[in-house]
Amino acid sequence: MTEVRWSHLRPDAFMQRQQERALVYLPFGLCEPHGHIAPFGLDTLKADHYCLEAAKRSGGIVAPTQGYHIHECGFHQPWLEEVVGDQNPFLAAMPPYVICYHFLYQLRAFANAGFRGVIAVSGHHGGSQNDLRLIGTAFTKQTGIPVTVKTDPEWCEGQYLNDHAGKYEISQLLDLHPELMDMTLLGRQFEPGSGGRLALNPDAGEASAAYGREINEAIIHAITDHADQLVLGPVLKDPISYEETEQIWKEATENLETWHSM
Repeated sequence: MTEVRWSHLRPDAFMQRQQERALVYLPFGLCEPHGHIAPFGLDTLKADHYCLEAAKRSGGIVAPTQGYHIHECGFHQPWLEEVVGDQNPFLAAMPPYVICYHFLYQLRAFANAGFRGVIAVSGHHGGSQNDLRLIGTAFTKQTGIPVTVKTDPEWCEGQYLNDHAGKYEISQLLDLHPELMDMTLLGRQFEPGSGGRLALNPDAGEASAAYGREINEAIIHAITDHADQLVLGPVLKDPISYEETEQIWKEATENLETWHSM
């Protein structure tokens, strides 16, 4: 089985894969509730799978997963109160400026490691990707290295109706990790002391592994198509310094009135 993970590759194999295609994939995820039936890391698990499959099929290397994401601000805050309520949501959440600053330094690390293109795939959606794109655009402007940021529903936009912990998302994980799912717990939210809905969508019971396989294959196909058509950037003559990275951050944010996610 072909190994594509940066963390699992030895130097010779890493350099060979990078020479064949100097493209790095970054999975973005989050731990948040998806009802009693699904694991907290649903968003992370699907992003991991899409990046691993795309790299195996189209070349490139998968960077260590970014398991924290933007939440608890903007529209997310009242949404949490509505669909979770008093129950601890057990979130791996951070504000947008923290995630975006970290993302910029991830991009720096990729460029300095010799990558000439970046595809960031987020299993968490809802607008936060626009903040990440702001940083990606600024980085591309400075370095010439293309940065693509898309959530999984954006990769199959117009083909499937996305949701949160409903037919769409639950189907995705029923296909990818059925061993982590327990559909017998669908009615658990109505039991006293259970914690309630935990953000489960009412149509979750309509989910199926077959429907999830359709969605997942459509997403992987779209990512690999994009990877195959991506024009990679230049090989950098010199490593990007901390000072240069701070300048990119300044240029990206100095006229920013508010983060999209806020």
